[in-house]
Amino acid sequence: MEDGRVMINIIYEDNHLLVVEKPINILVQADNTHDSDLLSMLKEDIKKRYQKPGNVYLGLVHRLDRPVGGIMVFAKTSKAAARLSEQVKKHQMKKKYYAIVEGKFEKKEGCLIDYLKKDEKKNKVFIDNTGKEAILNYRVLDSKEKYSLIDIDLKTGRSHQIRVQFASRNHPLFGDQKYNRNSKVGEQIALYSYELSFHHPITKEKLVFLGKPSKSFPWCLFF
Repeated sequence: MEDGRVMINIIYEDNHLLVVEKPINILVQADNTHDSDLLSMLKEDIKKRYQKPGNVYLGLVHRLDRPVGGIMVFAKTSKAAARLSEQVKKHQMKKKYYAIVEGKFEKKEGCLIDYLKKDEKKNKVFIDNTGKEAILNYRVLDSKEKYSLIDIDLKTGRSHQIRVQFASRNHPLFGDQKYNRNSKVGEQIALYSYELSFHHPITKEKLVFLGKPSKSFPWCLFF
């Protein structure tokens, strides 16, 4: 589908689900900036394609940060939304990411565990023992120049989790304007949600969806 100048790739759709590739720098849900958001775009697209009168239901069950692109699923019915949300709560919805970070690693794989707390006013996340537990597994796929390509298996979906956990270990993500002091104005964060898997809320079939980041720098170093 095309919304103005924004192209949104629809990967899968049935009566219960809508799986899309979220474009970079697009809000998932409307906020006080009043910028265009993915949820509203998709609702409008469904309304036009199926000529539906009135409001269109589309349930948001998980999120991606505004600058991050990748695979997302939306629920087209309240029953599907409830069942998908339950999978999220039970950590049954699996998300994998590619990230390009600064520096090289001594350990080629590992598990990062922290407690994260969000400052809502600053929209920034900090490591704090009173926060919520954040867990991810990572594997280094390749290193070139001063960058490393990381495969991340996200176990908990905390806000800004990947960005904060790697930045706190002196491996900030390329182009992360919020947590990487070396990032330059105009650089795009190198974080992409390339795999999303879950069980269909009605048929119970396991579904796996894959995507690829763009060929822009620094992704072109590795893909």
